[in-house]
Amino acid sequence: MKTTIKILVYCLATLLFACTQTGRISKKEAEAQAVEQARIRAIEESITSAVERARLEEVNDSIAAVEKERNRKKIKIAILLDTSNSMDGLIVQAKNQLWKIVNQLAKATDENGEDPKIEFALYQYGNDGLSILDGYIEMVSGFTSELDLISEKLFSLTTNGGSEYCGNVIQVALNELNWSEIPDDLQMIFIAGNEGFDQGSVSHVEACNLARTKNVVVNTIFCGNYQQGIGFHWKDCIGEGNGKYMNIDQDALVVHIPSPFDKEIQKLDSKLNDTYIPYGKKGSSKKKKQIAQDKNASSYGAVNSVKRTMSKGTKIYKNNTWDLVDASDTSRFKLVEVKTEMLPDTMKAMSLAERKVYLNKHKVERNAVKSEIMELKKKREAYVAKVKLENAKESENQLDDAIISSIVKQAEAKSFRFERANN
Repeated sequence: MKTTIKILVYCLATLLFACTQTGRISKKEAEAQAVEQARIRAIEESITSAVERARLEEVNDSIAAVEKERNRKKIKIAILLDTSNSMDGLIVQAKNQLWKIVNQLAKATDENGEDPKIEFALYQYGNDGLSILDGYIEMVSGFTSELDLISEKLFSLTTNGGSEYCGNVIQVALNELNWSEIPDDLQMIFIAGNEGFDQGSVSHVEACNLARTKNVVVNTIFCGNYQQGIGFHWKDCIGEGNGKYMNIDQDALVVHIPSPFDKEIQKLDSKLNDTYIPYGKKGSSKKKKQIAQDKNASSYGAVNSVKRTMSKGTKIYKNNTWDLVDASDTSRFKLVEVKTEMLPDTMKAMSLAERKVYLNKHKVERNAVKSEIMELKKKREAYVAKVKLENAKESENQLDDAIISSIVKQAEAKSFRFERANN
């Protein structure tokens, strides 16, 4: 912009100089030229000032967006799973129920109706395939909003052997993960297992006390009889400032309720996948992982696949690190700054204007498909709620029931709100 202004001024000045060379000019003409030059300088200063104001506004908008993101309330959930030999049923339930848990979290807003930032982390412990030097503990994934990554890591878990040290894994998770220091953020640990909670070199009581100092709520899930879990110390840490003790039947068959809307939702999944534009060094591999997690979900039944599709239709399923459509919704994104080599082959030969049209087309399509999914999701939830009511009976809690009930109660204590529905 400044270069263009300078060229314009130079051309005008040259023109005026040329006029002075065609012959002598009168005093009146000289005065007129001086006035014109002053006017041109004023225009240049005005344009320069406007450009500077625009740049300042852009900087201020960027700062405001960053500040808003920093102040956005967070929900951080770390899931600690026992992967010793006897825990196959627990891992199956986790794989089956991940997307139901995500769908519940997608209904959360803060007290002002704003969407919170939701992150998951995953640990495994008690597996003899892990290093004894690390206490048979592994961070499978740190905190991330990338749900496909959590799904991929969850489906990679296998069981083996068993020396389960609950106090140790809680302490490790508290020290390794990037927890928030803001008191109003909701931070939870869910630890599930079936052996003594007091085993290991780290006191389970001290580990839970450490959690309190970090504003982290510890919820314990014993896989077995309720009273047996109490005898195994799984309720020791539950009290003021800490979470909930629950038991589940890890070997219970996971029951998914089908609905008349499932086939329509499944058809929309492929349409939704077509709206993703992978970019960057990892774009292509991340897109393949998305498809792989679709297959993982469907391996546990058509209804589980439908629940994943519904999750993909929610506001918390975001892939801005590799998808141009999601990236374009972030405050710092500028398509002009994306290098050609980072774009997919279909966009490399396009002009900037053509790239903008192409991106906008996919964004419009994405929003339309997501709207259809969410409408069908509401209908499905109403149908499932009716079926559950008609077939209400006492049954064993499963992993999703334990986690969802705790999330809702503890989130509401932090002024989060949930849309009321069953899925």
